[in-house]
Amino acid sequence: MNALSDELILTLNAGSSSIKFAVYAARTGETEPVLRAKGQVEGIGVRPHFIAKGVEGQLLSESWWEPVADGAGSGHARAFEQIWSWLSNVADGAQIIAVGHRVAHGGEAYATPVRITPEIIQVLAGLIPLVPLHQPNNLAAIRAVAVEHPNLPQVACFDTSFHCGRPKVTEQFGLPRALLDRGVKRYGFHGLSYEYIVEKLRDLAPEVADGRVVVAHLGSGCSMTAIREGRSVETTMGFSALDGVPMGTRPGLLDPGVLLFLMREDGLGVETLEKLLYKQSGLLGLSGVSNDLRELHQSDEPGAAEAIDYFVYRVGQTLGSLCAAIGGLDALVFTAGVGENDARIRARVCADAAWLGIEIDPDANAARERCISPAEHRPSVWVIPTDEERMIARHTLRIVSNA
Repeated sequence: MNALSDELILTLNAGSSSIKFAVYAARTGETEPVLRAKGQVEGIGVRPHFIAKGVEGQLLSESWWEPVADGAGSGHARAFEQIWSWLSNVADGAQIIAVGHRVAHGGEAYATPVRITPEIIQVLAGLIPLVPLHQPNNLAAIRAVAVEHPNLPQVACFDTSFHCGRPKVTEQFGLPRALLDRGVKRYGFHGLSYEYIVEKLRDLAPEVADGRVVVAHLGSGCSMTAIREGRSVETTMGFSALDGVPMGTRPGLLDPGVLLFLMREDGLGVETLEKLLYKQSGLLGLSGVSNDLRELHQSDEPGAAEAIDYFVYRVGQTLGSLCAAIGGLDALVFTAGVGENDARIRARVCADAAWLGIEIDPDANAARERCISPAEHRPSVWVIPTDEERMIARHTLRIVSNA
């Protein structure tokens, strides 16, 4: 990397078997960090694979190593060591001033990003039961940085923050109030993605950005959010990252009676149900082929087509309900891996939503242009790549600058 700044921010997004990272040049007091590189360590616990790429996608570094011995967070700690070692070698003397983390859940305590302290780590650990497959990995990365660099500022950026402040009626379940008081409510996720899309839409289409917008974050994990005046009004993921539209391996909307049936009739316990809901359902479970829509499009198996049909149906059904929540639609935005890259899914969803007045230009859709609806048509339809890492870097820079 050629030095653009003497200060760098590292962002980390830790999953169960991977850590995605990005490196930004940034100076305290400035507002916009500059991307320098990004990459990931995947295969943690199996055969870790490190790869770093430049801003144009060029390969900067790649390596593999044997997994470390089992232990809470040990694989993530080794992955962070590799990221830090590479960054230290190529930083050209630049100082790493902070690390920003994507954290799944901030609960009711944190509605905005915060600088991490030992006390905050304890609070976030208490939220593990709400997101058992996400929060522990986020905390493992935070602890790995703290052990190796205890004086380095760390910032937590929460996927729940964007949805804070919604009307109470949108957060409640029809359960006893005592459960609501314990935090059993609809939080919403993918907030960093939605926050970025709102900002980007203000640049691309200010005439609709503060109107009635539905954003479809469709990837391996999927959610959709209804936004009015730039704020979340309704969203599909609720108490956990399981609800809403179907995902790669998660079912989306599910009658809880199904779980009672499986517990009563098949004797399934918590761990088995957790594996079923997080790892074996969704497109993978429905198709019996794959959790990847690219593979399903190419498959001749009947289950593959049925899984795609179900996915499109549920996205369309959800779109209608979200429009009801905000009283209409001025713009529809597709983002994330599927939303950004799968023209066939976009075309089918939009065709089914013609009753909302949605219309797209087939050529613009195939070319993945930013606006894929006819000029001046309302509601307009957009394809906007999300950038959660940039949001993490911005929040981290702001907090470090104000310290």
